[in-house]
Amino acid sequence: MVDNQLRPNKVTDAHVIAAMGAVPRERFVPQDLQGVAYVDEDLPIGKGRVLMEPMVLARMLEAAEITPDDVVLDIGSGTGYTAAVCAKIATTVVSVENDPRLAAEASRILAELECDNVVTIEAAMTDGYPRQAPYDVILFSGAIAEIPDNILSQLADGGRLVAVVAPPGQVPSAMLARNCGGSTAQRKIFDASIPYLTGFAREPGFVF
Repeated sequence: MVDNQLRPNKVTDAHVIAAMGAVPRERFVPQDLQGVAYVDEDLPIGKGRVLMEPMVLARMLEAAEITPDDVVLDIGSGTGYTAAVCAKIATTVVSVENDPRLAAEASRILAELECDNVVTIEAAMTDGYPRQAPYDVILFSGAIAEIPDNILSQLADGGRLVAVVAPPGQVPSAMLARNCGGSTAQRKIFDASIPYLTGFAREPGFVF
């Protein structure tokens, strides 16, 4: 995965490469998909949710510039893969998941892998997790229609938020938002398409 998918796509951050090489991706997918756990595509984990394809995740993590001193919020943790990768780099990871089954699965797998610096919270993903804010990095493990202000406000000064933003009718793109003294600067990183996170798709409006 590292040699055939990440490096050819110009992923050069040594922390990201080491973390993704160290975390056993097959542990986070259903048993019947373990043989294809390292293919470069989204893998279903149930209820319309997926494990994000490795290349997209790696490029988002690289853009986030996670350091060993950072506290990371992972929104939509699913079975916990993204949180496990972030835990190899950051000091603490708070992982939020609204589905009870997925949250329990994530807690179990992360405990078995001794990811002691991750806490999995079963809560509404649309709220983020303000109790432990501010965060140095916020990552969405699925697409969103727009970056919510209530979650953007949970960034620390200098903090980075990365997400695949997919407004209806527009080309979805991985975006980086940075908090600069209370003002937010956003830029496109690359085109990417992944399924929406539950609760983050824009509701269709009335058409007259």
